[in-house]
Amino acid sequence: MQAAYITATGEPEHIQYGELPTPEPGPTEVLVKVGAASINPIDTYLRSGAIAMPLEFPWIPGCDLAGTVEAVGSDVTRLKPGDRVWGSNQSLFGRQGTLAEYAAVDEAWLYPTPDGETDAEAAAGALVGITAHLGLFLHGGLREGELLFVNGGTGGVGSTVVQFAKAAGATVIATVGNDEKKRHCESLGADHVLDYHSPTLDDDIRAIAESNGGIDVWWETQREPTLERTIGMMKKRGRIIVMAGRDARPPLPVGPFYVNDLRLIGFAMFNASPDEQRVCAEAMNGWYVDGKWKPQIGREMPLAEAAAAHRLQEENTLGKQGSLSGKIVLTPSS
Repeated sequence: MQAAYITATGEPEHIQYGELPTPEPGPTEVLVKVGAASINPIDTYLRSGAIAMPLEFPWIPGCDLAGTVEAVGSDVTRLKPGDRVWGSNQSLFGRQGTLAEYAAVDEAWLYPTPDGETDAEAAAGALVGITAHLGLFLHGGLREGELLFVNGGTGGVGSTVVQFAKAAGATVIATVGNDEKKRHCESLGADHVLDYHSPTLDDDIRAIAESNGGIDVWWETQREPTLERTIGMMKKRGRIIVMAGRDARPPLPVGPFYVNDLRLIGFAMFNASPDEQRVCAEAMNGWYVDGKWKPQIGREMPLAEAAAAHRLQEENTLGKQGSLSGKIVLTPSS
């Protein structure tokens, strides 16, 4: 099979594209003919060596995939050849990834693809959708009628948070960087969309939050969170969710934090069990069918251009280039 792979960690240009053996599914695994895979920041961290995990070289990056079941292992019970599936959590903890024509995936990490959803959409929504659902509901306890703020309402995770929060009946404040992204974020359902360049941004957020007594859930996507600023805008018993910024060491004003019964929640999607992630997937599939969620694709590229796709992701994640809204999706040529 054709695959994108590395033989050592390093820059995006370390990614090679060529022939590797097609994997054989184990007893609980499914062989998926990959229709689409997507790029996430975690993929670039693993490839570069910034995050140390056991990698067996040649190593195929990629957490997300969508495609069609080609074959199943002897102990597989939920899936059969011909089923359309999507999933995430690959390339982690010694597993091979998804940037290939075929991937062997344990059935615990796979879910049925809804009718009408393309492989590109399903792959684009996989990791970001599970991440958003875990953060909002398992960890953040978002409830109908609450007020949520999210930085970056058109990014991969941010656009999903906006749509899931609206599906749950919350009011959403989001920030964006220009008028085009503002219109896009409004089309996703955000109630209030603010320009994060504005010198009056914090005053504008407070004015919206005033009638609610503050913000119930603050979803922080920034790598360098400013907790002192955030804490001052929160409602009593509000929840602050962080899911980025591994090296960040922001000051924490302890007094305003604890006297308002606030909670600071950190989480990583790959810590969630298969059962916890399946709850997310089932809700995501239902919202897609009901028209309440549409995964956002920012760029589609051929699998052979995996190195360029990783470079583009890094330019936006680390370089803050701002040239990408939604996910990068790669498709095999066959």
